Amino acid sequence: MDRGGLLSAAEGPLAAVPPLRPRPGRHQRRHHAGRGGPARAGRIPGGGRGGRDRNPAVAEGAEAATYSGKAISPPDSGRHFLHLDDFSREELGEMLRVAGMAKEKFRARDESFKPLMGRTMAMVFTKPSARTRVSFETGFHRLGGHALYLDPQSIQIGKREPTKDIARVLSGYNDVIMARLFAHEDLLEMAQYARVPVINGLTNYNHPCQIMADALTIIERRGALEGTRVAYVGDGNNMVHSWLRLAAVFPLTFVCACPEGYEPDPATVAAAQAAGQSEIRISHDPAEAVSGADVVYTDVWASMGQKDEAEQRRRDFQGFQVDEALMDRADSEALFLHCLPAERGAECTDGVVEGPRSAVFQQAENRMHAQNGVLIHLLAS
Repeated sequence: MDRGGLLSAAEGPLAAVPPLRPRPGRHQRRHHAGRGGPARAGRIPGGGRGGRDRNPAVAEGAEAATYSGKAISPPDSGRHFLHLDDFSREELGEMLRVAGMAKEKFRARDESFKPLMGRTMAMVFTKPSARTRVSFETGFHRLGGHALYLDPQSIQIGKREPTKDIARVLSGYNDVIMARLFAHEDLLEMAQYARVPVINGLTNYNHPCQIMADALTIIERRGALEGTRVAYVGDGNNMVHSWLRLAAVFPLTFVCACPEGYEPDPATVAAAQAAGQSEIRISHDPAEAVSGADVVYTDVWASMGQKDEAEQRRRDFQGFQVDEALMDRADSEALFLHCLPAERGAECTDGVVEGPRSAVFQQAENRMHAQNGVLIHLLAS
């Protein structure tokens, strides 16, 4: 279905869909973090890039992000992949076009396609993830490069060695660093001191690689990005922050339905709304949020680092399960997306995950292809 969007499948796509992160509410007076661990409230970490592609609404007041009393100057965002709105529409669209092309080469088993032959990538993990490791390692290998896995015990960011030292040492050995970290400030500091591109594999604040995979999936299934109506049902976590930062660049409709006390970071919401590109709403009514939606998205209610809150969250999120009845309120051709792993029977039913409108496994595969598009953009352009 092509609605004549800004970026069509033929032109080279873009889209997005995520899950979300919470803020201080009735049951906890602190920000939770969804898939990334505890997060800090306040201004948007990072900010947009300089020059004509700068997004003033997002970048304003973000010349330095403050964490734990220390100011971190924003790195050269255009050289790294930290936030989606560090790039223009054209740049993100080109990454997705290249991702689609790389996917075709992968499916065709084209062994001659090795644009990153001889390159090395250090993969730094403080938060484990099978999907992130396998998708990056396999993808980089298919592009001709070699990836090195550094587990939490090996790297011990901020414990055995300062982040800025790790960044400079790894830069001397590798062509790119991928970091999946709990703390967003560690990512920004790594990017500030690294002499090679740094890719955000996930932090407590955002998860741009997942959104690129979601974008590629939406384009493949729907044909266009512009005007896509996305309803996210669940926790206002780090995934929605990436969605909001994308919506600051591309015109979309994004509605987040979450229980009271689990809303996404208000500064990120306000900045995305101020950008004036998209219709953005925060709701507490799942049925209203998904009405007529083109995409229905959810995520786990309790992520790593939140398991001690699991029972409380299960009670708080009653009525926010994506089941067949809720999907029926969306558009008849609506897609169901989930970044996985899914807790079937909690945030979604088995019938929805396995149903005809589910694209979750296509979405999971597209993590590798979307990331390949990012890698090629950063290293081969």
